Amino acid sequence: MDSSQQEANVTQLKFTNRLIHETSPYLKQHAHNPVDWYPWGAEALEKAKKEDKPILLSIGYSACHWCHVMEHESFENEEIAKVMNEHFVNIKVDREERPDLDAIYMNYVQMSTGSGGWPMTVFLTPGQIPFFGGTYFPPDDRLGRPGFPRLCLAVADAYKTKKKEIEERGPEVLKSLREMNDLSLPAGKLSLETLDSAYENLAQRFDMTRGGFAGAPKFPGSMSLSFLLRYYLRTGQRHALDFVELSLEKMARGGMYDQLGGGFHRYSVDDHWLVPHFEKMLYDNALLSRLYLDAFQVTGKPLYRRVGEEILDYVKREMTDPEGGFYSTQDADSEGEEGKFFVWSLAEVKKILGEKDGNWFSRYYDVTPQGNFEGKNILNVPRSLNEVAKEAGIDPDELSKGLALGRQRLFQEREKRIKPHRDEKILTTWNGLMLISFVKAASILDRPDYLEVARRNAQFILKHLTRDKRLLRTYKDGQPKLNGYLEDYSNFAEGLIALYEATGEKSWLDQAVAFSDTMLEQFWDETAGGFYLTGKDHEALITRVKDFYDNATPAGSSVAVFNLLKLAILTGKQTYRAKAEANLERMSSPLRRFPTGFGYLLEAADFYLGPVREIAVVGPKADPQTLSLVKAIYRQYLPNKIVALLDPEDQGPSSQLPLLEGKSLVHGKPAVYVCQNYTCKAPITTELELEKSLRN
Repeated sequence: MDSSQQEANVTQLKFTNRLIHETSPYLKQHAHNPVDWYPWGAEALEKAKKEDKPILLSIGYSACHWCHVMEHESFENEEIAKVMNEHFVNIKVDREERPDLDAIYMNYVQMSTGSGGWPMTVFLTPGQIPFFGGTYFPPDDRLGRPGFPRLCLAVADAYKTKKKEIEERGPEVLKSLREMNDLSLPAGKLSLETLDSAYENLAQRFDMTRGGFAGAPKFPGSMSLSFLLRYYLRTGQRHALDFVELSLEKMARGGMYDQLGGGFHRYSVDDHWLVPHFEKMLYDNALLSRLYLDAFQVTGKPLYRRVGEEILDYVKREMTDPEGGFYSTQDADSEGEEGKFFVWSLAEVKKILGEKDGNWFSRYYDVTPQGNFEGKNILNVPRSLNEVAKEAGIDPDELSKGLALGRQRLFQEREKRIKPHRDEKILTTWNGLMLISFVKAASILDRPDYLEVARRNAQFILKHLTRDKRLLRTYKDGQPKLNGYLEDYSNFAEGLIALYEATGEKSWLDQAVAFSDTMLEQFWDETAGGFYLTGKDHEALITRVKDFYDNATPAGSSVAVFNLLKLAILTGKQTYRAKAEANLERMSSPLRRFPTGFGYLLEAADFYLGPVREIAVVGPKADPQTLSLVKAIYRQYLPNKIVALLDPEDQGPSSQLPLLEGKSLVHGKPAVYVCQNYTCKAPITTELELEKSLRN
């Protein structure tokens, strides 16, 4: 342990602030700072008003590398803490718990500086109105940024000497923030031309050499890639599929993918997927596992299936609570160093695998004496198996077996290392995203074990994060807390719909309908249309943010639109479709002009424009013939479909769904009814006939 770490540990023993009582791991990480931190709440806000002190609001999350850097440099520094404590009421917020606060003040930072990110540092009046903000600030002047203590003193002085000017600017700031709820673009009818325009706009940003969308840093762009798969299916545009495949292969072979343990890191700092930002986020892996499974359906390529399964196996192994909830993130740092857990030296590889096997392994995974990351090596695959086998004079099958054994041995050795911190709070919204991935994989790959993971997860949310038929946001250490946001309702409802389609168990659909009805009652704007991020009875903040953009995760509004379209078909309630249609028409211009910001909504638009196959399966659930027909449905890439299952022995409410009315066995045999565009084909009783019908 170096001297700075020792000093930090001593400092931590000296101080304890109010964050010690929080459940968020990110907030608890700051509980022993000398800063007099408050969580967001009445106590801190009233103190600011009573003492007429500005608020220093710091927002971040536990897997954020630069959040840790700023904590170590500034928030653990007693002299800097004295400045903060003297002049401000200091509030620390976990953005993953409070997306409402994060959205409001990120809008301000982006509006006032032209960029944003985390850690986010914003100075507010006691009335919560921002008047200065930024992101990371170093402890002294460098990197073209002012030192944090100097900045704090300057802001404190400005509040004392220019308070009237700051207060006079407040209404203008509020007006600008509220205007961000209006995209100021005309509504219009959605058409296939909307999808064509979005595709052409996206195509201009294709990196056809390295995959992904041009420029560094490179993020996965999973929702845009998913839309491109749909676009390929709709139009036969080969360029779209080629780009998706190039991107998926480059990402899977790059350092952004954990070649030993499965799962993707957050993003690549370069433009060729080599050096990742090493944190792993549950939502990235949820969206990417779905994308790879879709690509497997389209192409049948084993690489895509393997990566999809490895992601989900990683989540089962390392990110799942014993009761079934999914944890949020794994940190980028371990032992105070970014990426230390994941990197290797050539000497380490050879020591573990031996000289001969170590040489083969190192050739394939780009392990060199000089390293590719700060003197160490991030495992990646720059060359094909056949190319390396030929160069080494080895049979490709022999090399493949040797590499698999090598990965296993290195993984076992890596398990002995000190692991990165894991944020074990369970967020309803991200659990909904991952729930869908396990359901999808269970159906596509015929993996009952994955379906069991999905069931347990849904049961966990219903047991621990539901109160009075309302959803809560977060669960940690046995404590559920905070009102659910729009994305909590929409993502979890989408997962429940997927569970119904996979199992035919109507209880899941009933829950999805109930939560969707609550969502419409709480979040829909009856005056202007669209969805708010927060519910009607949420804490009043300086503005009520609308939820538009698909960023790292789908916007709650995009998922809500998708859900309403599906529920309209399943339940026959056309009020659901009317709300979805209103939202899509309101967003038709942004979809054309800014497709990278609306990847998931583009998928919903593709579903809306159809055609949608409405597939009713009738047969005993355990009957091998019924199961074979269901498997045939999921062998093909059919993103625009709704599946309902009816066991003829079930005389309950499932049989009353519009899609199932009048459907029965055919000559005593299980059958599938395929309908689209208000027309149903003759019932089908064989796999071959069903596959042929679904291809047409």
